[in-house]
Amino acid sequence: MKVSIITSCYNRKETIRDAIESVLSQDYSDIEYIIVDGASTDGTQDVIEGIIKNSPSHIDVRYVSESDHGMYEALNKGIRMATGDVIGLVHSDDFLYSPHTVSHIVDRLRETHADFLYGDGLFVNPEQTDKVVRKWIGGTYRLWKVRHGWLPLHPTCYIRKDVMERRGLYNESYKIAADSDLLFRYLLGGDITVTYLPEYIVRMRMGGLSTDSARRKQMWKEDIRMYHSHGMNATITKIEKMLWKVPQFIRAKWR
Repeated sequence: MKVSIITSCYNRKETIRDAIESVLSQDYSDIEYIIVDGASTDGTQDVIEGIIKNSPSHIDVRYVSESDHGMYEALNKGIRMATGDVIGLVHSDDFLYSPHTVSHIVDRLRETHADFLYGDGLFVNPEQTDKVVRKWIGGTYRLWKVRHGWLPLHPTCYIRKDVMERRGLYNESYKIAADSDLLFRYLLGGDITVTYLPEYIVRMRMGGLSTDSARRKQMWKEDIRMYHSHGMNATITKIEKMLWKVPQFIRAKWR
């Protein structure tokens, strides 16, 4: 089973090394790693090129750097380039939890024959990445939870490429909510097989598009539009989504 992992980035010189090295350190033997840079101007490209020239032989690295219109266009570009059976993401501010993460994902997919896998994630302090701010425990999958605003943590999701080809890629009209829109499109129908891997898959630095407080107003508007597009009661579903997150902060505080 070939796994394609995609990283999109733009001017992430300070964090991109952790993301790339977490993929290159994986012990799984069949990984295609696609890095899509949006023509960075801060030295990100130099960092990328310096790391991948010594990439391990069992990981096929593909790298492109050209202007784009944002993260979701870059991700769509990477998905179209991908030749793997399964597609996952490692964002430029994030890194995989351990060198065994992809092996464990593949073992679970082989065991269950699922179309869609998700797991747990940690939100960490941007400067002290060993300091946990939130623990996202995905929990057992239930369709009723999706219909009440719950979604798996996007960077823990590994999805078969044929599912993505059938269901469509990211809606680039969203600047923040395209990941939620994609997950709702895939999961609301209840006709794909989903499995939960009860272990940490990713560490995420706080401060990304959806965690930056300066963008929360835009995120609210996009979420409302997205919920309406799926025929849901938008305001109620948005509130339900927020309530699902409360236990994450409690787990981090009392770990």
